[in-house]
Amino acid sequence: MTTFTKQRLTVSSMVIMLLTGLFVLAFLFPYVYLIMTSLKESAEVISSTPTLIPTVFTLENYRTMFDLLPIAKYFGNSFFTAISSTVISVFLGSLAAYGLSRFSSRLGNMFLLLTLGVRMVPLISVAVPMYGIINQLGLYDTKFALILVYTSINIPFVIWMMIGFFDGLPKELDESARVDGCSRLGAFIKIILPISLPGLATTSIFCYMLSWNDFLMALMMTSTSAKTMPVGLSEFLGAYNLDLGPMTAAAVCFSLPVMIFSIMIQKYIVSGMTMGAVKE
Repeated sequence: MTTFTKQRLTVSSMVIMLLTGLFVLAFLFPYVYLIMTSLKESAEVISSTPTLIPTVFTLENYRTMFDLLPIAKYFGNSFFTAISSTVISVFLGSLAAYGLSRFSSRLGNMFLLLTLGVRMVPLISVAVPMYGIINQLGLYDTKFALILVYTSINIPFVIWMMIGFFDGLPKELDESARVDGCSRLGAFIKIILPISLPGLATTSIFCYMLSWNDFLMALMMTSTSAKTMPVGLSEFLGAYNLDLGPMTAAAVCFSLPVMIFSIMIQKYIVSGMTMGAVKE
């Protein structure tokens, strides 16, 4: 390799690193600004000359956040409904995807297309009918209602995500498990699911984020007892006031769990997306 070629590669690498750094900075800056704002004093938050670094670091906004609203309750509601709906939808959706992968038929293909069509329907178009059903069942303002809604929304997504992983697994694994005395369900739980852990992790995090971040359904299905964090955050915006400081503090508390969880299972997400995209 000539010196000129090495120089070109070095320049190209530096340009790529610079562009990557700028791209990452563009995404990180709003969140860094959010964190810095949550650590400012109330007067500095609403100052006409905004600054990135607080003049005085304080936890005043975090204390005010808990004084103004029952944030712990909203946080608990969001966590419970997101975890419950994710576990149920991933388990049921994986069962359906496994059946469609192993028992291919014309009816199964029609069902698969139907789930895709359901997934493509905008949530706003089904929000009102879902509200009517939940209200008639007497489940309005309950966590169970949110779990049902989020599960029904996530299951089509789980089916389409997991069927790609199951199609990539050889059917000989199922046959070997059956020879060793496992039932179909036993082979699925003991053999297939452990192998599909990267796919399950990828699918679970997306389902969890959809449930955790949802505002529309939570706004329509709850009023007081089952209210979640996204809806609670909107309460800082009133008709005559805007509590920006406590709102930014609540937003930081709301976003940190998902970010930490995503970082912890990053290797599963990357391997899961690769596994689902590449088939032998």
